[in-house]
This record gives sequence, structure tokens and C-alpha cells, in this order.
Amino acid sequence: KRIRKIEIVTNRLVNEQLAGSYHSVFKGQGMDFDDVRLYQPGDDVRNIDWNVSARANEAYIKTYVEEREMTVMLMVDVSGDGKFGSRSQVKADVAAEVGALLAFSAIKNNDRVGLVLFTDTVEHFVPPKKGKSHVLRVIRDILTYDPMSSGKRIEAGVEFMGRVTRRKSVGFLLSDFYADGYEASLRVARRRHDIIPVVVTDPLESELASAGLVAFEDPKTGEVIWRNTNRGFLSRFRDQTKKRREERERAFRRMKLDFINLQTGEPYTTALMKYFRLRARRH
Repeated sequence: KRIRKIEIVTNRLVNEQLAGSYHSVFKGQGMDFDDVRLYQPGDDVRNIDWNVSARANEAYIKTYVEEREMTVMLMVDVSGDGKFGSRSQVKADVAAEVGALLAFSAIKNNDRVGLVLFTDTVEHFVPPKKGKSHVLRVIRDILTYDPMSSGKRIEAGVEFMGRVTRRKSVGFLLSDFYADGYEASLRVARRRHDIIPVVVTDPLESELASAGLVAFEDPKTGEVIWRNTNRGFLSRFRDQTKKRREERERAFRRMKLDFINLQTGEPYTTALMKYFRLRARRH
């Protein structure tokens, strides 16, 4: 039922808003040979097919078509952090719906879609393919996969993509990025691939309210700590989360990575369209 609902919602969004933007931003990886035709004044002489021209005793040039087909890899963080959410959805639900939206946009443009689900290791891989039934399988796997570990190593997913996709591909990396040590792997991956970090967070992770003595549980380790949410604690909490977000965004900019910020409880289509418009202007 959830898969069917996501299919209906995302299909409509793709048809009404995203398909054209996706196509204009993510073009093919080059040009494929199509045919030859007679040379006409003004044609680029570098495209002359000398073998055909010699046989026909007339000048023929090669014609090309855009190689539209691409590979899109969805790298989705399924660690314990994704189960958190203070609005109508947890972070994992938002990641699944955004993944579905991107997957449907890709198949509408005849691209292949693959999936990597990771925690502190790669737990599940779906090789890239085309077609609606394949995309529905990808969405089902994102929604229903039960991870074996609750830990998180973002570099595990990024490095795995580098090993299984040799040609230049588009990689959407969906995570809350509450981790360290992944920058080096991103730096390596971006040399070959178009990597887009999609940061999915919850408002409560950056802005707490005063609630007296509160128990906080680490979803990755299960550790519980008690804290008094007084004014001093809340001020330090805001400062630390703001500092961490700014450091993460500076790191993305240093690597020239276009990133997307999403929050639970907010319409993610707005952020995606803003991203596509930004990319379209730049490219």
C-alpha cells in the first residue's frame, strides 16, 4: 500500500514538475554515432568520414545523436538515525520518497537506476536497470529493508559505488550526515562521478525546547544519557549543531558538490526544484 501511494504521488510530481528539469540538468555523457550524409558547405571538416568518402568519390560526414542514457545510483543511509522524526514522518520515510521521486525521474528519461543501502557497511545492492517494475523494486527495497547493523559509515556506500560503476554516473547520497570520516571518499568519487549529497534532517535535531530532565538515546548504539534541558544546555546545543552544519556545508563547497537540504515535515519538492533551477543556470 505504501509503495502504491508513493508511486501515485511521485509519478504525478515527476510529470507535473520535475521531468523537464531533470532532463535539462542531467544530460547524457557524450555523443553516439548515428549515420553519414553528404557534406554540405559549412559542415565541420573534422566530421568527414574519409573511408565512406573514398568509396563514394564524394565527401560524407558523420552525424551524431546525444547519448542520453545515464546511470543514476541512489546511495541511501539506512542506519539507526533514520528512525528518528518529530513531525509526520521519520527521516527514513523522507529519504525513501525522495529516492522514489529521483528514480521515477530517471526512468522517464530512459536512464538506469541502481541502489546501494548502507549502514557501517554495504548491506544491499541492486544493480542498475531500466523500467518501471525495476524502479518499484528499488522503492520496495528502500521501504522494507531491515538493516542488520545500526551503525553508520557514509564512506562505505560511496566507496562501493566507485567500485561497481566505472563509467561516469550520477550518485544521489541520501543521509543526515551525522558522521565523520567520509570526506576523503567523496573527494575521490567526485573526480569521476556527479555526486549530489541529499541531507535529510529533523527540526528537533537543531532546535530543542526546554523540557526539564530528558533522556536522549543514541539510535546507533542504544546508549541513553540524561540531560537537564535548561537555558545553558539549549544554547550550547544550538551552537554545536549550527557549527556542525556550517562545517559540513563548507566541506561540500570545497569539493564543489551541489547539495540539497531537506527537513522532515517540509515539502521536499520545493528544495528539489530550487536545486534543479540552480544547476540548470550553472550548466
